[in-house]
Amino acid sequence: MDKRNFLKTSGAFLAGSMFSRLIADQRPEASRTNWSGNYTYSTDHLDFPKTLEEVQQVVRDHAKLRALGTRHSFNGIADSTANQVSLKNLTQMSLDRTAHTVTVGAGVRYGQLAPYLDSNGYALHNLASLPHISVAGACATATHGSGNKNGNLATAVAAMEIVTASGDVMLLSRERDNFQGAVVNLGALGVVTRVTLNVQPTYTMSQVVYRNLSFNHLENHLEDIFASGYSVSLFSDWQNHQATQVWIKSRIPPGGLPKAAPEFYGARLATKNLHPIEGHSAESCTEQFGIPGPWYERLPHFRMNFTPSSGAELQSEYFVPRAKAYQAILAVEQLRDRITPLLFVTELRTIAADNLWMSTCYQRDSMTIHFTWKPEWPAVKKVLPLIEEKLAPFEARPHWAKLFTMSPSRLQSLYVKLAAYRDSLKHYDPSGKFRNAFLNTNLFAS
Repeated sequence: MDKRNFLKTSGAFLAGSMFSRLIADQRPEASRTNWSGNYTYSTDHLDFPKTLEEVQQVVRDHAKLRALGTRHSFNGIADSTANQVSLKNLTQMSLDRTAHTVTVGAGVRYGQLAPYLDSNGYALHNLASLPHISVAGACATATHGSGNKNGNLATAVAAMEIVTASGDVMLLSRERDNFQGAVVNLGALGVVTRVTLNVQPTYTMSQVVYRNLSFNHLENHLEDIFASGYSVSLFSDWQNHQATQVWIKSRIPPGGLPKAAPEFYGARLATKNLHPIEGHSAESCTEQFGIPGPWYERLPHFRMNFTPSSGAELQSEYFVPRAKAYQAILAVEQLRDRITPLLFVTELRTIAADNLWMSTCYQRDSMTIHFTWKPEWPAVKKVLPLIEEKLAPFEARPHWAKLFTMSPSRLQSLYVKLAAYRDSLKHYDPSGKFRNAFLNTNLFAS
């Protein structure tokens, strides 16, 4: 793989030239794509309101509308053939020390929020691999982070401000009915303008990496392996029945962490900084070797301030019950010779169960099987149904914002609260102003 593709695959793309361009450019391009370039949006009508009142007016002015976040979705979930609205100008942040919450505008990214919180003595419970994604967008799609006991990013949401289809402002909180159906809203409930998150006292972390962990150890020790740190990721190319790397991120307790053991279930401690893709520079990656640092500089895999060049990739991800995770790994491994030629890397992570209706971890402790693909969609599109067939016995739920080929009927069968979610959409958006082809196909088609 050339340097162009590697840098893109590192996940730091938004930290460089495109990130700066998206912040500075207030005019919609004639042809706009998502951040990886694999999806072109279907309208050139994009509004950039600067205030809540302007958002309300945009909503009132349009019969059809979709909110556009930081463009990290790989499918059409944020698309519209009519109008889109970007909330990137809503970047206010306000800390409530009494309630231990922070309220942020829908345009705030985790890379902006985290240093602000840390400088005030606070932290979030979890972060995703990339710090460049927006808080509101990540929560709306149940983007997840990692950790056996850590819920996805949406589980931190304590309250939301939403502009409904009528242009009115609706305030939701945990104390109000149907809140659990509104947090992971898939952009269909209205335009989220602010979210309030629970915070906790700041903490420091360290990260160590081990090489070549045999999958055999997962049969009897999967829980122990993923519980060995606050956040643990296994990377694999699906060859040689192993994880090529194990990334262990640990909170530093009082008195400090003990020195990292030279061996971890047969895997050897890395002797140099590593990128998840074997053989590529770790320049873009967060600090390793057990060096202490702020939580927000260890939980992500990639640095916020790294400046990459352009490139392309595709992503797919499936959530399986953690109790059946090893069997699911073995099932996917049967396709290794179909997968590996198209693959940059696979990541395995765990996430705690939650009670958010449309969350991929709804009432189920989960493990994710994440695929970062080469930008070869025709070939990847042929492999995804094979993977989904292998994972069907495990009731695998695909990530809402990534690529999948699962039938609508199959997808709908995986969400027991789907009917209640549909009812809430009909209540707050009776004309379907915020529905698009993606939602109509996947949530409403029979």
